[in-house]
Amino acid sequence: MSGGRTRVRGGDGSQGGSPGFLVVLSAPSGAGKNTVLNRVLSRVEGLVYSVSCTTRPARAGERDGVDYYFLTDEEFDRRVAAGEFLEWAWFCGYRYGTPKAFVAERVARGETVIMDIDVQGSAQVKANWPGAVRVFLLPPSLEELRRRLTQRGTESRESIEGRLRTAWQELEAVADYDYVIINDDVERAAQALEAIVRAERLKRVRNPWAQWVEILRKGGRIGHGRAIDDGSAQAGGDQG
Repeated sequence: MSGGRTRVRGGDGSQGGSPGFLVVLSAPSGAGKNTVLNRVLSRVEGLVYSVSCTTRPARAGERDGVDYYFLTDEEFDRRVAAGEFLEWAWFCGYRYGTPKAFVAERVARGETVIMDIDVQGSAQVKANWPGAVRVFLLPPSLEELRRRLTQRGTESRESIEGRLRTAWQELEAVADYDYVIINDDVERAAQALEAIVRAERLKRVRNPWAQWVEILRKGGRIGHGRAIDDGSAQAGGDQG
């Protein structure tokens, strides 16, 4: 994935006390997910990008360990056999996989992990990680998708046609996703993805709401997902 994005925003990955969770972003090649994702990563604190592994060659400007981990076929085989991937899939003749340990460790810390993978990988993630939030980014039209792929200037005509055929097939999977964003404007698409992440963090199931209610009933104060004052001193004073 290109762009040299910052992988972590916020030194401690704070989310105001909300438990971590996983976001999966899928899109046809050329739909603009790299640009959209880079904007969101630069704005949302505690959002961590999960770098995928791939057997495809690096493109101009891509860096190992930042955009992808570029692996040989032999090393990829070894990791598959060792069960090190949360998911892996073939895409346009190459294999892509998500390191399981990285995701598990960051979610356990309370961070929001976001990954960009194709629909095959997304389905595997949903099976292995049922709580994953899945978002599909659509281009405004297939003709616009063709224009973007051609304008990129990194692939042959045959490769572009192959990616368009794959995009057509991937559209069938949109119904399985939780959210759909149309990328007819990069800024609007980025704002939509950011809103999804922030809203998911506020879900009741991700927060100790029962504890918060109890603190409020005791006269305490809560803020940013943590107790500032549990009200015990005030409660004791009232009884005296």
